[in-house]
Amino acid sequence: MTVLVTSMLPADAATTDGIDVSHYQGGITWSSVASAGTQFAYIKATEGTSYKDSKFGTNYPAAYYAKVIRGAYHFALPDRSSGAAQADFFAKSGGAWSADNLTLPGALDIEYNPYGATCYGKSQSAMRTWISDFLNRYHSLTGRYAVIYTTTDWWKSCTGNYGGFAANHPLWIARYSSSAGTLPAGWKTYTFWQYTSSGKVSGVSGSVDRNYFNGARSRLLALANNTP
Repeated sequence: MTVLVTSMLPADAATTDGIDVSHYQGGITWSSVASAGTQFAYIKATEGTSYKDSKFGTNYPAAYYAKVIRGAYHFALPDRSSGAAQADFFAKSGGAWSADNLTLPGALDIEYNPYGATCYGKSQSAMRTWISDFLNRYHSLTGRYAVIYTTTDWWKSCTGNYGGFAANHPLWIARYSSSAGTLPAGWKTYTFWQYTSSGKVSGVSGSVDRNYFNGARSRLLALANNTP
């Protein structure tokens, strides 16, 4: 993730702890992560249609064997290729879903462009279409509705604060403050909240993004298992 904001400890924390990681965290001792009480992890799998995170192949199974509920995420590059093409690449590169009691639906990380124009050179209408194409293809490939990771200000700027995905797609909001704040249109609550990029967790060297799931572990497992 690339949101760069000074972090604070959340005052209205939900009940289930998690992290998200990529190759930037280096080697991770997942047994220690689990022993520290971390219940879930989103792990970077892909970016665009050619980049595969170098640590995904190690982190994804290691989290599973440590009994950490894991999910994969894809960093979107809407100016490089179509949403459908990126969903295809993500799903075939580890982002697909399996009914194994420990796998969350994949997440689309759609946010500030670290390589150029904030909205990737797309109009709000074109961005909505791109996101829709990714989400629809991912659903057709996996049977699951992808999680959407974003920030409220980026969503307002680049989609026109579109609310049409909220009915089916869980929201993973990034806001480094004492609350999740105002959410994008359509979502009445968040499912995941990334509240800091400078967290410390046993088993991870250096800083790591920390998150809360908005509910108890039983509800997190219901999301993983696609059950009510």
